[in-house]
Amino acid sequence: MSATRAATPPTTRASHAGSRPWQGRRGSTLLRHLAVALAAALLLVALSYGLEPFRNFQLATVAAYLCATAGLTVLTGLNGQLSLGHGALMATGAYTVALCQNAFADRGVTGGWTLPVSLSAAVLTTIGVGAVVGVAAARLRGPYLAGVTLAVAVVVPALAVTFDDVFNGEQGLSVPVEPPPAALGPYFPYERWQLWVTGSATLLALLLLGNLVRSRFGRTFRAVRDDEVAARLAGIHVARTQVLAFVVSAATAGLGGALLAVLAQSVSPGAFSLTLSLFLLMAVVIGGLGSLAGAAWGAVLLVALPDLTHTLTDLLTLSPAVAQRMEGNLPLAIFGSTLVVVMIAAPGGVQGLLSRLGRALLARSPARRS
Repeated sequence: MSATRAATPPTTRASHAGSRPWQGRRGSTLLRHLAVALAAALLLVALSYGLEPFRNFQLATVAAYLCATAGLTVLTGLNGQLSLGHGALMATGAYTVALCQNAFADRGVTGGWTLPVSLSAAVLTTIGVGAVVGVAAARLRGPYLAGVTLAVAVVVPALAVTFDDVFNGEQGLSVPVEPPPAALGPYFPYERWQLWVTGSATLLALLLLGNLVRSRFGRTFRAVRDDEVAARLAGIHVARTQVLAFVVSAATAGLGGALLAVLAQSVSPGAFSLTLSLFLLMAVVIGGLGSLAGAAWGAVLLVALPDLTHTLTDLLTLSPAVAQRMEGNLPLAIFGSTLVVVMIAAPGGVQGLLSRLGRALLARSPARRS
């Protein structure tokens, strides 16, 4: 034993000793994220029983958008790549789940396993599309990168119109979804079941993203974002890291689009226009570009904005034509104005403002001062 210990180089012993605390921290991070996900799931179930059906549907829509905003936060906030085409990636996931569900229905295949299989197919398909776009995006910078993703946002919905024999053109496709399981009772609200399904998928995606952000890959993403030259000198493969970030972001965007299609039980090109991509980008900036909590605030804003628009148009006595034009343009105007105000008053977004307020309150607390 002593001879073996003496034969071990000091650097090897030090590296082994230094790896144990890191392994402990990694395990503690996973356990902490699991605990947070479990607490969020219990809170979601409790809220589903206390809210009316329409609010359950709205909360499920927030969860679906959160998948897309969280992935865009990883891509833009942590890796520094600008994407204007995430609405197209959401459309890819939505049409994939629609085609899979229709294929199951045409063949008379039923069961609770069909929807998870369709969602998995949507994620895998979007990963393939994201890998192709990511390889091209890794070679570009600045406005050229924005131009490529902008082209994706325009081309993908146009393909649904061009191949109307497959995607049914502007009318889109229906998404047949089975009712809640019979074990939940004959009068179980369908909106509550939608919230459970969407919330479960979103919590799983956030759990994986949270661990990815805290892992070696997350540190690599941030290193490439801060300085590509320094990252390359440190031995990081910059292009491979950027492609990986795009693939991860595309996977979550595809899942978000698929969940939206399941909630609406239909999918059409108009639901995933260029405006949606702009809304997603502005939402993550307003919420807080560098954190998953900021992505949650952005998702809430994406759902709350249509309600605010309808409220404002109802308060004004306008003709039907003017009211229709305002409903189409008012959300973008409100988003733009909010973005300007947030960038001036709180450059870190809503989450950055809340973090600063929390630190200020802790600094002024008597226990902290003592």
